[in-house]
Amino acid sequence: MRAMHLSPDDALLMQIVDDLAERGWSQQNLFLPEALTRKLALECRKRAAEGELAPAGVGRGAAQEVREGIRGDHIQWLEPAQAESCDEYLAVMDALRQALNRGLFLGLEDFESHFALYPPGAFYRRHVDRFRDDDKRMVSAVIYLNDAWLPEHGGQLRMFPKGGDPFDVQPVGGCLAVFLSGDMPHEVLPATRERLSLTGWFRRRGSEPF
Repeated sequence: MRAMHLSPDDALLMQIVDDLAERGWSQQNLFLPEALTRKLALECRKRAAEGELAPAGVGRGAAQEVREGIRGDHIQWLEPAQAESCDEYLAVMDALRQALNRGLFLGLEDFESHFALYPPGAFYRRHVDRFRDDDKRMVSAVIYLNDAWLPEHGGQLRMFPKGGDPFDVQPVGGCLAVFLSGDMPHEVLPATRERLSLTGWFRRRGSEPF
């Protein structure tokens, strides 16, 4: 199976850049091919079965704590050379990073991402992705890995754009949601079945002295 390769000037990536410039978010329902989506889902489930996914915390650094009343997902951060499917995904996202830099001059230096598994009934309360004391995260990107997902399963990503009405993104496999990290409050609604995704952030060099 040939790997997915995108150049930074690919029309699909250019559409995402245009969407972010115009409204601060983009939704691409068929971003990843089915084969890669399936491989990533298998990798996520494999890690979960091996106990590698841990309950996600709220906050950062020494102040981070697990608070299931706020978020209930289990995560594991990606590192290069762990799995072929993950490396293929990271290469695609690096092409998107380059496209965002060319089109929006964001100065994005890297991309961090983790698997996220929400057990049935788990949710994530409304929040924004940028920490108050750390402005590195500029653009959020969520890829969904769920096969045969139906609206009645729940688990929608609900976004609250400034000056607009809330809207939902269905967590259907292969769908990509991208939005400006500091400007888009959002929440994850509970689902009736296990919900899988890859959540990540394009980051610039922060204003912190270290």
